[in-house]
Amino acid sequence: ETSGILLLAKSRRALLALHEQLREGRIDKRYLVLVVGDWVNERQHVRLALTKYVNQGGERRVAVDPEGMASHTIFKLKERLDGFSLLEAELKTGRTHQIRVHLAHLGFPIVGDDKYGDFDLNRRMARGEYGARFGRMFLHACATRLAHPISGEPLDLLAALPSDCSSLLKALKSRHHATNL
Repeated sequence: ETSGILLLAKSRRALLALHEQLREGRIDKRYLVLVVGDWVNERQHVRLALTKYVNQGGERRVAVDPEGMASHTIFKLKERLDGFSLLEAELKTGRTHQIRVHLAHLGFPIVGDDKYGDFDLNRRMARGEYGARFGRMFLHACATRLAHPISGEPLDLLAALPSDCSSLLKALKSRHHATNL
């Protein structure tokens, strides 16, 4: 359900070059994410090891586990909106569900996250109780910086927020403004 930038390789050579950049941490990936709760710090490094597992229903999941793979995300507060916070997430590693699990573990689940989120709030969001109907996860790959896998030319890729995310933010800002009059 993540929206935004998706990298695809058109050749094996390009794929291998992209994998090399990813392994070496040379790709800068940024996401916008709306979480439940009032985020405290302007900038926060989160280093929590993660491990994959399969639950009793056969669904793949990820959990914080000191014995797991090292993972590192930097979160920057963009805006507080009456019980919600808009964050920018910068991935320093690229583990499965890394942003989702880091935030849920810290007590700030992503709006609309159907695996690690606040399921009651997600139902209320989908019904439009916060001013706009929102029925998916608010996780958007907004910016990626990398070297072109063949030419080496620097690439800066940007993706604007989709209209459903923008509408939700607008509705939350209206609520925020109305409660602070």
